[in-house]
Amino acid sequence: MYDYRFEPHRLIFMIDMKSFYASCECIRLRLNPMLTELVVMSRQPGSSFSSGLIMAASPMAKKRYGIKNVMRGRDLPSLKDAPSLRIVSPHMNLYIKRSMEVVQIFEKYAAPEDIHVYSIDESMIDMTKSWHLFGDDPYLVARKIQKDIKDTLGLYTTCGIGENPLLAKLAMDIEAKHNHSLVAQWHYIDVPDKIWRIRNLEDVWGIGKRTADHLRRLGINNMYQLAHTDPSILKKAFGVIGEQLFAMSWGVDRSIISHKYVPKSKSYSNSQVLPRDYYHQKEIEIVIREIGEQVAARIRAHGLRAGKVSLAIGYAYAALDYDISRGSFAVQRKITPTSSNDDLVATLISLFRQNWERVPVRNIGVDYSSLSPDTSQQLNIFRDPTQEIKKRNLDHTVDQLRKKYGFSSVIKASSLMKGATAVQRSQLVGGHNGGNAYE
Repeated sequence: MYDYRFEPHRLIFMIDMKSFYASCECIRLRLNPMLTELVVMSRQPGSSFSSGLIMAASPMAKKRYGIKNVMRGRDLPSLKDAPSLRIVSPHMNLYIKRSMEVVQIFEKYAAPEDIHVYSIDESMIDMTKSWHLFGDDPYLVARKIQKDIKDTLGLYTTCGIGENPLLAKLAMDIEAKHNHSLVAQWHYIDVPDKIWRIRNLEDVWGIGKRTADHLRRLGINNMYQLAHTDPSILKKAFGVIGEQLFAMSWGVDRSIISHKYVPKSKSYSNSQVLPRDYYHQKEIEIVIREIGEQVAARIRAHGLRAGKVSLAIGYAYAALDYDISRGSFAVQRKITPTSSNDDLVATLISLFRQNWERVPVRNIGVDYSSLSPDTSQQLNIFRDPTQEIKKRNLDHTVDQLRKKYGFSSVIKASSLMKGATAVQRSQLVGGHNGGNAYE
């Protein structure tokens, strides 16, 4: 269905840090990442061991005990059954530092515009223009980069090589991790022997469980059947995603890493899973205010103001015992564009009070969109202009103090009350313990 002569023929490396968080912890403890049984567990202060979340496990821990990421502490083997298993807390600042150091190594081999950091432990590198500077064969260049990272940081890496980002990603996910060298190379000519032989749809990058289930309802159970389905059927069932799925089954991906995507519209948001079920309106509104002000500080830092405010509330499991019409709600409201803490939080609180069904809450999300440059201040004829200007200046002054001295340097009294989470969360990175980047 595709003429590969007219498709991109580039040289893409997809490189993944093997068991990244667990490997960083092993190296921090001066242990071999490939031989040590170790898991990284995150949990709320004061919470039980069984409620902890497994963020990462070393290859040996996975192999010996069947441990998987996103397991709960209660599912780990007992110390009696696994006496050599080490359980450590996360150090997110350390992982971020190591990730940045890996990217610095990549920049020795390719221009920054040809590097796309896909996640904290995965990156795509377009080596089309530069690979020949480092070897006579792409495979050997990949091995050279692997060795560079291992010698410099002690980290093991998996590398997929392909003629486009999709082929490189699939080569890494499907084959490279099983090879002794941890390197695999896929070409368009390999599609029938590589992609079409994938039986489990969920093994393919970009196909989640819901998409796979939808495909199975159409009688499509593997990648071969997907590649030989009428594209019009897929488009009718999935829209433009159906066309992408069909192209994927043929190994087609026309994206160019150096052509950076710029979204037409942008928003800033933050969400939080609360440490317990929140029953009281006052406590819930404290957290809404804290999150609202945190996101407001972000838009101010970018010189923006918001014209639309959105609030998402997820009810706790305990709410199932209540007579409620829904398990959550998400509402939004257009407002006069502003970056003021007071105005934005007032809108959030109003949305909450109008829609809350007096049941316990476990998730809170805030989003500000319809952004525009914050180059002027819209005054309200019902308010004192002097006070409005003072509030604006106060918001910016607090932002500057927190940036210089840390969030806890200036906090509202309500953030010290029961239920508040901002002070505790300011010490976290990505929702987990930040730790010391130089441990």
